[in-house]
Amino acid sequence: MNRRNWIAGLSGLFATAAVPFGGIGNALGATQFPLAKPKDEWKKLLAPDAYRVLFEEGTEPAGSSVLNAEKRPGTFICAACNLPLFDAAHKYESGTGWPSFWQPLPGAIGTSTDFKLIYPRTEYHCSRCGGHQGHVFNDGPKPTGKRYCNNGVALKFVARAETLPALRT
Repeated sequence: MNRRNWIAGLSGLFATAAVPFGGIGNALGATQFPLAKPKDEWKKLLAPDAYRVLFEEGTEPAGSSVLNAEKRPGTFICAACNLPLFDAAHKYESGTGWPSFWQPLPGAIGTSTDFKLIYPRTEYHCSRCGGHQGHVFNDGPKPTGKRYCNNGVALKFVARAETLPALRT
């Protein structure tokens, strides 16, 4: 290894270290979403575990969500703002312990890079309220090859025969 390669590698290491290890919340904090509320308002609307996942980028324990077993036709919506995120037809059993989908609904999510585990992962969030949903990986089924690994507590399920809840404003 020559000195130029060593310096370039060291520069990359420092650049990575400069990214806040607090997670994606720091990067998203400056982003404006169509539905923005102060954190204390979200805390009043959500259960503590849902708030922790959605607005503090937490993760629920694997296998803890009742939505893992949900098989009915319907729509999975954001637990914070009720935006439709996934069609139940795109859900599959990934064996991870979290509800997994191979495709979101058009325009429903946004992505950013998360460095909580030191190495970069793609985090995704609700495009309306910015609530953290989970991470997307490239080990899913065809046709997309994607696995949107979602925290169940960040979702609600609306069966096809039900009416979607009103949007929170």
